[in-house]
Amino acid sequence: MRSIDAAQRRARLAVRHRLATAARTDEVTDIARSLVVLHATDPATVFLSVGARSHTATPAHVEQALYDDRTLLRLLAMRRTMFVAPVELLPVLQASCADALAEKQRRTYGKFLEVAGVVDGNVREWLADVEDETHKALLARGAATGAQLSKDVPRLRTQVDPAPGKAYSKPTSITTWVLVILGVEGRIVRGRPNGSWTSSQYSWAPVESWLPDGVATMPADHARAELVRKWLSTFGPAPIADIKWWTGWSLGDVRKALALLDTVEVDLDGVTGILLADDLEPVPTPDPWVSLLPALDPTPMGWQSRDWYLGPHAPALFDRNGNIGPTIWCDGRIVGGWAQRKDGEIAYRLLEDVGSDASAMIEAEVARTTGWFGDIRAIPRFRTPLERELTA
Repeated sequence: MRSIDAAQRRARLAVRHRLATAARTDEVTDIARSLVVLHATDPATVFLSVGARSHTATPAHVEQALYDDRTLLRLLAMRRTMFVAPVELLPVLQASCADALAEKQRRTYGKFLEVAGVVDGNVREWLADVEDETHKALLARGAATGAQLSKDVPRLRTQVDPAPGKAYSKPTSITTWVLVILGVEGRIVRGRPNGSWTSSQYSWAPVESWLPDGVATMPADHARAELVRKWLSTFGPAPIADIKWWTGWSLGDVRKALALLDTVEVDLDGVTGILLADDLEPVPTPDPWVSLLPALDPTPMGWQSRDWYLGPHAPALFDRNGNIGPTIWCDGRIVGGWAQRKDGEIAYRLLEDVGSDASAMIEAEVARTTGWFGDIRAIPRFRTPLERELTA
């Protein structure tokens, strides 16, 4: 069994994730392709992830790829998480993840409707009929918010208490439920936000206005194999457990996907990892580099086993739910964290000594990140211990 040490994994990360200076590009969609998908739970992450991997790209370039060129698209996929994906990957994500998610969401929301007793007759048929009516209303409008669609489709205003009797629960309309189902089915897409690039309030558009032929279909097993292939090309080598965690699939589905690929086992400092068979050649170590990555960036969120790049820094950089905050990287390792203060200043703290040369490079990245934000103040979706300290 061939051995691949942590230093080689860090070299691959630097080059393939476009973090090394020579690997950066201003082609926004190419950056997304390099990472398979961009993590988008926090809208600001998409923009800051691109900024960290580019030379001169700006938020306007990301918006152009998303809303004008439409080479990227937001969707729920792995682990019911929001991502921004290259449009050519949509059939893979739809068949491997989103179709099953749509069915799961429909069952969940249908059960809420049954318990509430607000529907006469077959709940599943009633919900499907509301979905069709909502899609037609959106086709007529071209683009709309949930509030606008609820005026066109009165049944979207149906009130349901999802957890009756619980102090934390309260009646809510089914508008968001229906839009989520239509979104994961690939029938509608999220358009421009109602605000700056840090906003999570989007308008919706029918998929036909973005992709005239809709999302192409493909067999689920082939789609899962293709997604694993892309993941291994970007994040490999890695243990099978990391693939299972990232995809959110069962171990059985992961093994079936791997069976369709030509892979080899490798030794990762005592742990068995998986690598594509044609990817055994070592990646040369790039020149020294540093980077400021945002919270939930796809690089640190690409693996479940993180010791080889995280070291002992998890308690300072993760919240209680396993979300990683903004991080500072040096030559493939996390060495600190950063945060934006209310006045726009980027405050940071190094958690280990990186030397004077790397420290100077970090200062330059701090200045570059400050310029990327401009007048925008991004409100974090969650807070980590270090981020709280830096913004206190």
